[in-house]
Amino acid sequence: MTVGGRADPDLSESFGEALLGVFLDRAHELPPHLVGPLVAETVVRIGGREPQILLQDYGQQYLVPLPGAGGAAGDPQPIDRSEAGRCFLGSHPVEVPASDGVRVHLPLLDGADQVGVLAVTLDGIDDDIRRLLRRIAGLAADLLQSKNGYTDLFFRTRRSEPMSVAAEIQWSLLPPLSMVMPHVAVAGVLEPAYAVAGDSFDYALNGDVLHLAMVDAMGHGLDAATMATVAIGAYRHARRISIELSEIYLFMDRAVAEQFDQDHFVTAQMMRLDTDTGRLHWVNAGHPAPMLIRSHRVVRRLDSPTTFPVGIGGAQPQVSTVALEPGDRVLCFTDGLIEEHESGQEQFGEEQLIDWVNRLEEADHGIRTVARDLSHTLKRARGETTSDDATLVLVEWRG
Repeated sequence: MTVGGRADPDLSESFGEALLGVFLDRAHELPPHLVGPLVAETVVRIGGREPQILLQDYGQQYLVPLPGAGGAAGDPQPIDRSEAGRCFLGSHPVEVPASDGVRVHLPLLDGADQVGVLAVTLDGIDDDIRRLLRRIAGLAADLLQSKNGYTDLFFRTRRSEPMSVAAEIQWSLLPPLSMVMPHVAVAGVLEPAYAVAGDSFDYALNGDVLHLAMVDAMGHGLDAATMATVAIGAYRHARRISIELSEIYLFMDRAVAEQFDQDHFVTAQMMRLDTDTGRLHWVNAGHPAPMLIRSHRVVRRLDSPTTFPVGIGGAQPQVSTVALEPGDRVLCFTDGLIEEHESGQEQFGEEQLIDWVNRLEEADHGIRTVARDLSHTLKRARGETTSDDATLVLVEWRG
């Protein structure tokens, strides 16, 4: 049919549109516990069977099947030794031939964060099915994230051991552990995952500026978690009203001082990265100096004038600046990463940290994989000992 010499667009529903349309039409009112069955129902319509939704546990060691997903249950799969883990770490599909067809693993990507893995078995696969599966996985990841805020189901699935109340507070405070964008990427790890108390970090990408803060509240348990919560809350408020980096420190300092005694404090590091130019600005408030990684080697510490920790009442700090090159990474970490005593002997120390960073960087992995591997490797090197919080965050300027 034509109107005015122009052909009307074909508005009839194709198979692919109908498949994804049912998913979208039902998603907004879907109870969280029916996310898995809806995903399973959708992949069955393209010949899939034994579907699994696998979520990363808090310790970043396993991918845990979401219960009631309408398909295969199964045991947790180790991230380091499974095809699902290879898919998760590489953020790309992995297809494994099987006696009854092919097992396909797809990353569940929600924007720049990775939720987990969708796995499904098919008799065979072609580019059309790959395209549909990729889009189903994208919709499933968005749905998991959007429903996450009003259910405990996904939190429970991701826990492989009991979590302390302080850790509960810290995990509820965190942004996504990773963000990968064309110009910049961020990845962080908290240890001990189920007992972390005073360590936390926060970031936001506002236009062409990445904002990042890392804090380490003194002490342990709920007191430390409460201080970290106040510090991060003050940081977010100051950042959102767009005050200067040095003034953010003063704002955080007042907030902590007003709520806690004079002998309570929080070490902190606040950064701003211009993702267009690679110019990095930072303020150090009693925190270990970050490290600059270039061409997969630690080239130097980013030493800078430091001021008192937040809460003690330091003067307005000096802002330091460095020009990054495309591909540079900046490693921020709390003192628990280097001050742990190795099996009751000497402190682990910065030199060992640098040595392990250089070894892992040689493999040329993505920033999420390096951050995770570095945290786990350092923990093993310390004899699995973590008496203090040990947090690290990697920032990559991609140019």
